[in-house]
Amino acid sequence: MNEIWFALMAIAFLVVVGFFIYVLLELRKSAKALTEFLKTTEESLKPTMEELQLTLRSLRKVTDDVNEITGDIRTISGSTRDIGQNLKKVSELINEVSSETIIKVSGLRVGIRTALEVLLKNVFLKGGNQ
Repeated sequence: MNEIWFALMAIAFLVVVGFFIYVLLELRKSAKALTEFLKTTEESLKPTMEELQLTLRSLRKVTDDVNEITGDIRTISGSTRDIGQNLKKVSELINEVSSETIIKVSGLRVGIRTALEVLLKNVFLKGGNQ
């Protein structure tokens, strides 16, 4: 009976060892497949990562250009505001000068008219008295 138990245990041990060897072989195949999958994935991701880096560089250049354009627009806006203020000052100056000119011309016209009236009165009065 001991021999039967010993034989059954030996058979069971061989079955377990065989199963263990089979599991190890399958595990090795799975590890090899996983390694190949990772290599393939890495190779396919390399161009994608390079393209992503180029895209990020392009995006950074675009944002730098936009920032530069925004600065230029601020400068133009400030210059436009200055031009508007200068035009307003020139317009006020022209209005002031034209007002002063109108006043001077009106005063000159009144002065000439008064001088002519006085001259004419004196000519006629002196000419009529002689």
